[in-house]
Amino acid sequence: MIYEISNGRFTARVDTLGAQLVSLQEGGFEHIWVGDPSYWREHAPVLFPIVGAIREGRTQINGQWYEMGRHGFAKKTEFALAEQGEDRIALRLTANDSTRAAYPFEFALTVAYTLTEKGIDTRFTVENTGGVELPYSIGGHPGFNIPVNEAAAFEDYTIEFEEEEDQTCPLIDMQAGLINWNGQGFRLIGKEIPLQHSLFYRDALVFENLRSKKVRVVNRSTGRGVEMDFSGFPLLGIWSAANDGPYVCLEPWTGCATGTEEGDQFIEKKGMALLAPGEKAEHQFAVDILG
Repeated sequence: MIYEISNGRFTARVDTLGAQLVSLQEGGFEHIWVGDPSYWREHAPVLFPIVGAIREGRTQINGQWYEMGRHGFAKKTEFALAEQGEDRIALRLTANDSTRAAYPFEFALTVAYTLTEKGIDTRFTVENTGGVELPYSIGGHPGFNIPVNEAAAFEDYTIEFEEEEDQTCPLIDMQAGLINWNGQGFRLIGKEIPLQHSLFYRDALVFENLRSKKVRVVNRSTGRGVEMDFSGFPLLGIWSAANDGPYVCLEPWTGCATGTEEGDQFIEKKGMALLAPGEKAEHQFAVDILG
């Protein structure tokens, strides 16, 4: 089911399947990637309880093997409406027989969207409703149509960080989806990366522990673009389709795909959070529309 919220400037639509933001419109322009399956059929999936791929799609938990697809099961699971206002909506997923078959834990995941004067905030709340520690990773994956409400080319835009950076991205095995942290891919020196499709021919750019807390994709000539505040997320992925998709995803993550040097124990995955029984944790990112 699709729900709609609005605040006068922006109108957003959210699907209960995956609690996915499928539309963010302003003055008739669609900011969220349209989901053209010839490039990428999704819009802004919620990644839980893993981010990225695990080796051969399976992992070991408490001595048993469990199967889980790339980015977890939340994006393919129906959520229930938890709250709705004029400019805010919250959807909730609780553990059930289907989730336990892949992830043997008791949990509740609430995904809340709130429209702001400049864009939209997304808040993930993870609750441990069971009696043992809850291991998880979570992330956002919103895609944004490029160009942004103007007659411009993809290459007219720049990826711009708020701080000077010096970081080398790891290599990604495009077939298996695993990350080679010892391999050296794209290197960021400074604040800017000129946007070009070839950046993504070897999958995503993955950054860890950046100085910056904000990143934007912006046309420097016009000021149009999108900006994300990913404070509180230690990892950031930037991605588009390898076949020149006219969009860019800005992805704040708490964890990432299995590393080529990692084992298959779920609890030992890089970035895995551990939540004690009865506790909850919140992870929030904000998107502003520029120009």
